Amino acid sequence: MKSFEIQEFGVANLVLADRPVPEPGPREVLVRLKAASLNYRDLTLVQGTYNPKLKRPLVPLSDGVGVVEKIGPGVTRVRPGDRVAGCFFQQWIDGPHNKEKGRSALGGAIDGVAREYAVFSEDGLVAVPASLTDEQAACLPCAAVTAWHALFEERPVLPGDTVLLLGTGGVSIFALQLAVVAGLRVIITSSSDAKLAHAKELGAHATINYKATPEWGEEARTLAGGEGVDHVVEVGGSETITQSLRAVRMQGTISVIGALSGRDGGISPAPVLMNSIRMQGIYVGSRTMFERLLRAIELHQLKPVIDRTFPFADLKAALLYMESKQHFGKICLKF
Repeated sequence: MKSFEIQEFGVANLVLADRPVPEPGPREVLVRLKAASLNYRDLTLVQGTYNPKLKRPLVPLSDGVGVVEKIGPGVTRVRPGDRVAGCFFQQWIDGPHNKEKGRSALGGAIDGVAREYAVFSEDGLVAVPASLTDEQAACLPCAAVTAWHALFEERPVLPGDTVLLLGTGGVSIFALQLAVVAGLRVIITSSSDAKLAHAKELGAHATINYKATPEWGEEARTLAGGEGVDHVVEVGGSETITQSLRAVRMQGTISVIGALSGRDGGISPAPVLMNSIRMQGIYVGSRTMFERLLRAIELHQLKPVIDRTFPFADLKAALLYMESKQHFGKICLKF
């Protein structure tokens, strides 16, 4: 089978290697992969900025969908022919996160899905809804579960609440779609007026061009009636967190998810303390969260927003397209 490998860091250094098709062991499942999607994490892993001590060679990408080809002894959750998606954390089934579960992250701690066949734990798979194409379903394991976890699992938002979303990448667009069907008021930012117009078409109530409005935190507070937004889905990192703190209301929540603008730089604890703000780290989610998300997707017939789909062999081009930040929503690979 064909498999991409990170042997040396850098997109140009990705290797398309030949590997034997693996055999499933006890309670393991061999899946013939049909589609995958990219996350910003994948780009930074390939570049070497996510974790320079990453074990190599490593198969990148966490999000993939395929068909069960073969099952190992003792498997009861799936059958050959089933269409399935791999969970981001193969061992986080339910309950609180911990380090052991964290050591089962696809495309990071263990080999990912940028290959034609992969073996998964039977517990690390979910059934794919018939209403979604392979590419659409491949968008879900990381970005959609992250958005769901942030909005509905820890301190659930309520109909009528206002959420602030940063940018128009995968997590933010899934959060927009989920927030709209949940009856939330959505404010979203971007540096592109065209992307903001697209977000309005998807149901955003208000938009902010952060290039034209550098103090976008204050603008979001104003748009939320002066008191601030109830929840911020914070994907920006060190260069955006101060504005997010200005945007959120007293006793509001900031879900800290990404570091698109960097991981360095400190923030003052004063606004967190004085305004009783809850800041929660969101690192994707469990299989149980994924299954709850899938029920909501089926109920509301939500369709992931796909910007562009590349052939499997063009993974390097897909990663460079992500690096260009031209995309709106998700970037996919078709096998």
